[in-house]
Amino acid sequence: MVLNDRIIAFSELGKFLSQFKNTGYEKISNVKHNEDFFDGMIQKIVSAKNHNGWFTEENILFSLEQWSTLLTKENLEKWLSPYNLDKVSTKTVGIIMAGNIPLVGFHDFISVVISGHKVIAKQSSNDNQLLPYLASYLISIQPELKDYISFTDDRIKDFDAIIATGSNNTARYFEHYFGNKPNIIRKNRNSVAVLTGNETKEQLAALGNDIFRYYGLGCRSVSKVMVPSNYDFDLFFKSIYEFNDIIKGAKYANNYDYNKAVYLMSSFKLLENGFLMLKEDESYSSPIATLFYETYSSKEELERKFELDKEEIQCIVSDQFSDESIDFGNTQSPSLSDYADNIDVIEFLTTIS
Repeated sequence: MVLNDRIIAFSELGKFLSQFKNTGYEKISNVKHNEDFFDGMIQKIVSAKNHNGWFTEENILFSLEQWSTLLTKENLEKWLSPYNLDKVSTKTVGIIMAGNIPLVGFHDFISVVISGHKVIAKQSSNDNQLLPYLASYLISIQPELKDYISFTDDRIKDFDAIIATGSNNTARYFEHYFGNKPNIIRKNRNSVAVLTGNETKEQLAALGNDIFRYYGLGCRSVSKVMVPSNYDFDLFFKSIYEFNDIIKGAKYANNYDYNKAVYLMSSFKLLENGFLMLKEDESYSSPIATLFYETYSSKEELERKFELDKEEIQCIVSDQFSDESIDFGNTQSPSLSDYADNIDVIEFLTTIS
């Protein structure tokens, strides 16, 4: 296969995924192999929902919609144009995937396959329903990919490089077992928003998407806000009220009740509105249904803090805090070139020898 063949395969997958939206499922006539895969995809969405209580149909379909938007021929060519993939020597790359949000390891999977390498994917048991089915669709478009894609439930063996994502604890395990091979090993990261007090209600409502999408379980989910001293949270709470239905989810509600009880027994000061608690805390990783906050006195102070804590931060959300910051509401819609931990996966894959 040449690169263009792989690009076409993934762009056809994008067309296939475009049929599955939160507004409804709509069968499109010119999607290849649709008769063989459309109904099966609906069943896989149901299976993923039933398999993991955090994977609501809404969140699964949001993920599929994001990928359908990204996987166009134009987007793929633009993403890959800076790299010299014609001279890549095919190697076998293992991917150990997290399972915190639907298709969380899909970007690594795409990167390995589209760059011309073979992939051995070890999925989390929390997120193992969708990707094998999407892989089977890719193989139906480009049968040669059958020799490039495999999945395993066992320890990955016979590989040339590894990409592993997990917690800070599992990262130590990964480094021990895979440190002698080319690797990307990711640890815990969280996202943070910078508020000035000048945000509009619309901006704060958009921030709600960054906080509540996937129940806050993604590394791109905002788990902490930085606010000026004496910040008034009244407009913030009013602006995010539209997300109040999240408390109707039993798993989220149970976490809300449990964490609230723990905080109250520990005499922590809380601000809360019935579905989200705000707790002043220096940490970045907040429990479910909790948003940490911390005060700052100057932009320069924040810049120094973020530089010191950069290994803990995935995204910074703000209204023009820096050139790298993300607009409110956009954390869960990354581009193909928005790499986790800012590690260029395609560049890494071109250096494997």
